[in-house]
Amino acid sequence: MRWIALTIAVAVATSGCVHAQRPEHRIYVISEDAQGLGSDLGTGGAGLRDCDAEQHACFNKCWKSDPLPYPHEKRDGWFYEYCTRECRKLYMECEKSNEKKASELKFSRVDEAIEWIRNHKAEIMLGTVVVIAGVAFIVTTGGSGALILAPLAL
Repeated sequence: MRWIALTIAVAVATSGCVHAQRPEHRIYVISEDAQGLGSDLGTGGAGLRDCDAEQHACFNKCWKSDPLPYPHEKRDGWFYEYCTRECRKLYMECEKSNEKKASELKFSRVDEAIEWIRNHKAEIMLGTVVVIAGVAFIVTTGGSGALILAPLAL
């Protein structure tokens, strides 16, 4: 009898917590239609700024500026490097801003994520990945055109 009790105790102790909760793989309806989705987007998803376009515009503005920084009187290699350096700073600020914005798509609860998506529908697009408590979901449409949040299958 002791032998059976000892065997059961060892089996239970080594099996660990086999009943741990797994993330629920269900689909959540965000809205009945996808109207207005992505209307505030540039070219990036989740309302992200287009840093490449901003850097290009910055460089063009710098290159065409008048008057040139003293003592330079013509647009030369130094001035090219100057515009590149100044616009690179703006580019890096833009990228940091985008990283911060992208981190907003991480939530600890499903209801928080759904509420955020409903309120910021114009800032996201189809295919946006939303992480909820470490589980990845994707914003997509259902067969009926409803906007849904579906688990991302790996």
